[in-house]
Amino acid sequence: MNTTLRERHEPRDPTGRLRLHKGGEAAITGSFADDVRAGLSARPKRLSPMYLYDALGSALFEAICLLPEYYLTRAETEILERDAGAILDAVGGPVELVELGSGSSGKTRLLIAEALRRQPALTYHPIDISETALVAAARGLTSDFAGLHIAAHADDYFHVLAGGGLATTGRVLALFMGSNIGNYEPARAAELLSALSAALQPGDGVLLGADMKKDARTLESAYDDATGVTAAFNKNLLGRINRELGGTFDLRAFKHVAHYDERKGSVDSFLASKWPQTVRIAALDMEVRFDGGESIHTESSYKFSPDDVERIGTRAGLAVRGRWTDSAERFGVWLLIKP
Repeated sequence: MNTTLRERHEPRDPTGRLRLHKGGEAAITGSFADDVRAGLSARPKRLSPMYLYDALGSALFEAICLLPEYYLTRAETEILERDAGAILDAVGGPVELVELGSGSSGKTRLLIAEALRRQPALTYHPIDISETALVAAARGLTSDFAGLHIAAHADDYFHVLAGGGLATTGRVLALFMGSNIGNYEPARAAELLSALSAALQPGDGVLLGADMKKDARTLESAYDDATGVTAAFNKNLLGRINRELGGTFDLRAFKHVAHYDERKGSVDSFLASKWPQTVRIAALDMEVRFDGGESIHTESSYKFSPDDVERIGTRAGLAVRGRWTDSAERFGVWLLIKP
């Protein structure tokens, strides 16, 4: 029995195979105004990437995953289609799956299907800030997999892990896929992986999907596609300020910029003001002035080498047990085990 992870009981759906725990979404939404005020008052200006994923932003990101330039999703899917069995064999079983940032759970289906070929039932604990995405994905999964039970958490990863909001009864394989770890500054990524490790028992594992370091042209194209979907995704953050806080941002007056910083190992995304301008945000009773060319930093996507992953895993008390890459060796999936 894994006593480190506990779960608050929530009402079940009529099928008895889906439970939803609502956690910190309201608190996080409530901080949006404060974070916008702080970020746009800072020098240089910045906005948190977690606010990119409102309903429209999440839909735009799903579209990004289909773009030819954005290889990450296809590469990770290729690995799971080919190697899901080998990954589960390396963990041993039976297992329960915990996923940080589950989204639509599209790629996770491959692991669920493979696990259910090895064991008669499976419990899946998806964690995502979007309740809408969680419920939609969970309903599809329980419909397609008769042996699947879902305990979903609409909450922030740190809140669930630190608050002991999960309960498992056997060996855990925690999924942190889609290079989500690259969305955190290195210190915060190490903190999150350490929090996850602390919630695991010896023999439990973490399956970490991470984009690998490569040439700047490939990386920058993945974050600034020719169709302009990524630009729309980034600019939607300004649109969200307009919709929720009464902002007057003219989205046409800002340019999306993505640049690979080889020293940091990150693709950094910005919204650059095309000319001097002043924007008013009514809910904050605030005016924000921009010089021509002045940028708002919106996201950094860190890339990894095998040594980087081993180093961050070791700091979290996890040991590398296996690594799989796509055929072009652009993306890696690492299995980290808690000794």
